[in-house]
Amino acid sequence: MTTTGKNPEQQPVPTQPQAPEQGAATTGMMHAVRLHEFGGPEVLRYEQAPLPKLQPGEVLVRVHAIGLNPPDWYLRDGYKMLPAEWRPSVTMPLILGTDVSGVIAAVAEGVQGFAVGEEVFGMIRFPSVGESHAYAEYIAAPATDLAHKPPGIDHVQAAAAPMSGLTAWQYLIELGHTKPNPFQPTPHRPVPLQGKRVLVNGAGGGVGHLAVQLAKWQGAHVIAVASGRHEALLRELGADEFIDYAQTLPEDTVQNADLVLDTLSGPTTGRFLRTLRRGGALFPVFLGFADTELAAQQNITVSMAQVRSSGPQLAEFGRLLADRTVRIIIDSTFPLAQARQAHERAARGHIQGKLVLTVF
Repeated sequence: MTTTGKNPEQQPVPTQPQAPEQGAATTGMMHAVRLHEFGGPEVLRYEQAPLPKLQPGEVLVRVHAIGLNPPDWYLRDGYKMLPAEWRPSVTMPLILGTDVSGVIAAVAEGVQGFAVGEEVFGMIRFPSVGESHAYAEYIAAPATDLAHKPPGIDHVQAAAAPMSGLTAWQYLIELGHTKPNPFQPTPHRPVPLQGKRVLVNGAGGGVGHLAVQLAKWQGAHVIAVASGRHEALLRELGADEFIDYAQTLPEDTVQNADLVLDTLSGPTTGRFLRTLRRGGALFPVFLGFADTELAAQQNITVSMAQVRSSGPQLAEFGRLLADRTVRIIIDSTFPLAQARQAHERAARGHIQGKLVLTVF
């Protein structure tokens, strides 16, 4: 059912021009995973769905692989963790997912820089809720959300990169946009990392293992916090120190860190104020921080970013993937038809790197 590994073998991928398969072109249909109601993994249905229609500025991508991310199961559940008034309204049936890698099958008017047959990857239309439609054989994607797939990595690794890579990039390297921040009144601003002590909590996960590598690339001293099973991998990826949270609480042992990136966050993220020097920074990736007064007393900046699709930033990140400065770790792969099993794997937690659905 699944394949697992820290560094999966490269697989040959087609490079010739692609078009919708004859059956799809004739019927106007494709296979996709859709939900008709909110709920657990059991609501995911592998079924026929209409082929997407292109709008100006879009390309049609024949999908080879799809990266899974937490917003996928949040939306599948109907964002139950949010207050009712915050929950987005979507139209059913709904195709989940944002992250894809594949081959361009068609190009609409107004597109520059992409051609039929080229390999691309991207995070599609995020943070728009329910409009990406990635769990499918084909996806219509704004060209601005795409970048050419880096040479030397396969579609599985490329599909695993966009949301996690852009999250780490926009938190740590460059925000790259001026859109209003829904989480705070001021824009998020990354801080210089050269020579700084950076703690990454949840370092074994999708965002965390990439953040460790980006911080190291920028010249930081990196402290990785994760379960013990991730230690060997994280040290291999560049972590200077490792803390097994099951054995030692980082807030009891770390002092005078310059930055904490808490990829897990939630109501307990305030504990990391104890690890920071006065004037340091705490970057929670998810909502829940409530110790505003204590942070102000210690002159600690607490800031969040709303990750957004960006083909140009993904192209920059892709160059690091191409030269192996940054590696994508794959926990497991599942065929598209087994999306339910992939979500069940996600629910068990302790994922090392990323989960990916395979298509063609």
